[in-house]
Amino acid sequence: MTSGHDWDTGEGLIRIHDPAEVDAAFERGNGHLGTAVIGLAFNCSLEEASPRIVRAMGLSDVHQRGFAFTAAGAAARLNGALTPELYAALRAEGPGRLSIAVNAIADTLCFVPFRDLPLWLKWWKVESRIRDKLETWRLEFVYAVGDVRKALRRKS
Repeated sequence: MTSGHDWDTGEGLIRIHDPAEVDAAFERGNGHLGTAVIGLAFNCSLEEASPRIVRAMGLSDVHQRGFAFTAAGAAARLNGALTPELYAALRAEGPGRLSIAVNAIADTLCFVPFRDLPLWLKWWKVESRIRDKLETWRLEFVYAVGDVRKALRRKS
């Protein structure tokens, strides 16, 4: 246990504030690095946390990778911005609904001003709004047809 942080259990890592300690943990191959980068997102500047978050996004443990994307979302919430490296990592993972990055991208779209988003993310936001609107209209049509069918059955 170092500085109140237990790398074996993950306890206390959410309070980590020393990027060098996280770098050393990467070099040692410690677990819970995704949890640690969430701590960095909360306790360090975006510039200090960003390279470690990006590195954790490449971890082999899918749960810790997920926490790294959570850290990216938290960074967007706290800073109203992301670094070019974080945007590139989110883009590489993909913005689709089945992507591990979907929540981080949603947080980015909510908390980063539209004018500050990279072009690919602006297009994604516009496209997803159009897709959502079309799905709404489709469902309204399906429900209306169902209501008409019910009304016709009652009459006959």
